[in-house]
Amino acid sequence: MITPSPVELEALFLSLKVAIWSVLITLPLGLFTAWLLARKEFYGRAFLNGIVYLPLVLPPVVIGFFLLAMLGRHGPIGQLLDNMFGITIIFTWQGAAIASAIMSFPLMVRAIRISIEN
Repeated sequence: MITPSPVELEALFLSLKVAIWSVLITLPLGLFTAWLLARKEFYGRAFLNGIVYLPLVLPPVVIGFFLLAMLGRHGPIGQLLDNMFGITIIFTWQGAAIASAIMSFPLMVRAIRISIEN
């Protein structure tokens, strides 16, 4: 029987933690957004639809740079979190979960929206 090394187990648990938190972040927002786009008519619906699918259209490098610029210590969100709470998100597992949630959000919204429409 092959047993994984402690480093391999740590990588596996880190991947699972990031994936679980990514789903926990994305699922409620994805359900609400998909329901909104599938069932409601409102001003700005096309704009919201475009914003939701933006991570699929832009290259991953652009999304990554945007997240670095926003969540970094000198970015607006990162600076606020650092000054008020002493929290640094960038280059942590929490930052990886946020990045994963942002990249998977359009795929989740699309699948849920198609299910709601049918």
